Amino acid sequence: MAFGWIDEQAEARRRAGLVRALRPRPADSPLLDLASNDYLGLSRHPEVTEGAAEAARRWGGGSTGSRLVTGSTELHAELERALAAFCGFEAALVFSSGYAANLAAVTTLGPHGSLVVSDAGNHASLIDGCRLALGETQVVGHADPEAVRKALGTRQGAAIVVSDTVFSVDGDRAPLAELAAACREFGAGLVVDDAHGLGVLGDGGRGAPYAAGLAGAGDVVVTATLSKSLGSQGGVVLGPARVIDHLVNAARTFIFDTGLAPAAAGAALAALRLLEREPRRAARAREVAAELHARLTAAGLEAVRPDAAVVSVRAPSPERAVRWAADCRSAGLAVGCFRPPSVPDGISRLRLTARADLSGAEIERAVRVIGETRP
Repeated sequence: MAFGWIDEQAEARRRAGLVRALRPRPADSPLLDLASNDYLGLSRHPEVTEGAAEAARRWGGGSTGSRLVTGSTELHAELERALAAFCGFEAALVFSSGYAANLAAVTTLGPHGSLVVSDAGNHASLIDGCRLALGETQVVGHADPEAVRKALGTRQGAAIVVSDTVFSVDGDRAPLAELAAACREFGAGLVVDDAHGLGVLGDGGRGAPYAAGLAGAGDVVVTATLSKSLGSQGGVVLGPARVIDHLVNAARTFIFDTGLAPAAAGAALAALRLLEREPRRAARAREVAAELHARLTAAGLEAVRPDAAVVSVRAPSPERAVRWAADCRSAGLAVGCFRPPSVPDGISRLRLTARADLSGAEIERAVRVIGETRP
């Protein structure tokens, strides 16, 4: 029977407790949200939603084509200039998603004959970029600059090192300065995904590369998403102008993909302008994360100390993690649930988002619910 193997895999997932399902949320969900990536609480901010609405009214509901045909508007160009200036890079290129941005950066900067060195804890989009790149990929230990040096020393020629800046599972930060130093020893480029750093780390939320003193460096390329701290949707690659020009001419997820919808570009630009006016939001997100960690560990839970806005709480097993998250939901709290194969170490977790707009009472409520529902 056609696709008969799907039933076998579905049964295997069921036995392992790894079945996933969509859960559409209402527009006015009563749940306290610690599951989304809306780190700064901007996705529903009036200025951000009006930025989306105004862009749609002016430019239309869609971008109408690929960026090289009709999908580039003056709004896209304005957003790219603003992102580059805010993050401290020479140029920027906006994509329809952060996933597409990562595929573009890795595949175009890791061509045939090159070496791609990838952190074992990288996000799936970076991993898929390595799989699609024509260069040879070597996976190295998590956040290990010495392992990166050893990998780079195995061959001569073009090479890039690929890493998240803040890892999405435990929320730990990559040693960016040390990685950059290792790259420079061997003339390699550094490509980092700042999806979880932009808006949270660095001066006023300018990102982890900015905080590490790497903003604007000629050998550093940064990707990010517009769907987390900026409360919108889309992705961006930032770096030297010649790298961005190369992506325009060579990145398949840019050339052959419909451009980012104007509403998303308008929302992201409005969120960026708001963050420029209110830089305290970035520090507040970090403060909330630290408070969540302190309260959870005080309650006897095993939580990983956060480097940004992700707080990870270990669970005994995939099945208990799913049950724990469901019990939290029943108690009015939405939390993320990470389990294999989404976690590289096989350890299931609750994943909490420390949003800048959470009040002290909401933090207290969240910790109480997590503690009362613990398996």
